[in-house]
Amino acid sequence: MTRAFIHTAVPLLAAMLVAGRAAAQQIDPRLERLDAATRPAVLALVDSARRDLLPTEPLVQRALEGATKRASGDVIVAAVRRLAVDLGHARQALGSTASPAELSAGAAALHAGASQTTLAELRHVRGEPLIVPLAVLADLVASGVPVDSAAAAVLSLARRARDADLVEFRRAVERDIALGAPPAAATAAAATAQSVDVNAGARQQRPGRP
Repeated sequence: MTRAFIHTAVPLLAAMLVAGRAAAQQIDPRLERLDAATRPAVLALVDSARRDLLPTEPLVQRALEGATKRASGDVIVAAVRRLAVDLGHARQALGSTASPAELSAGAAALHAGASQTTLAELRHVRGEPLIVPLAVLADLVASGVPVDSAAAAVLSLARRARDADLVEFRRAVERDIALGAPPAAATAAAATAQSVDVNAGARQQRPGRP
């Protein structure tokens, strides 16, 4: 009887383990859009990111973007895997307290070509949320600004500039590039002008001597 119980319990235990793993994956119904061969691979990446306490919504969105563009399953899985790696690297650089939004922005900056060192330096010089500085960095590189030039400018401004100042800086760079200025030169000029404005604002807010 004991032997019979053991033989019955083994497959039951296996079934429970399989059910537990399936429940842990918390399948997102939106991923039903993926084909039968691609879905399990994406689900595995999403589940792995969840276990590592990384944001999973960007991974789901990346997979859905690929499906919308009718990319092949291999391309979708590769894109989701790269993003998962970038999210992990962003957390290494920004620290365990980084918010999901910061990690997503950091992953975008890394994908654009920024280094983990740059992300870590941004965290060091600017303790407040880094979503805007990271987004500006990624946008500048996407506009054709060399990574080193973009990183140096954002790091310099991030020490004292507000988010609104960084956004205005990015707009100035993009405007000058559209007018024909070389990306690196446009970045340097806009960074200098924005730095002057920031310093002037700081002097105006500083109490004057009697």
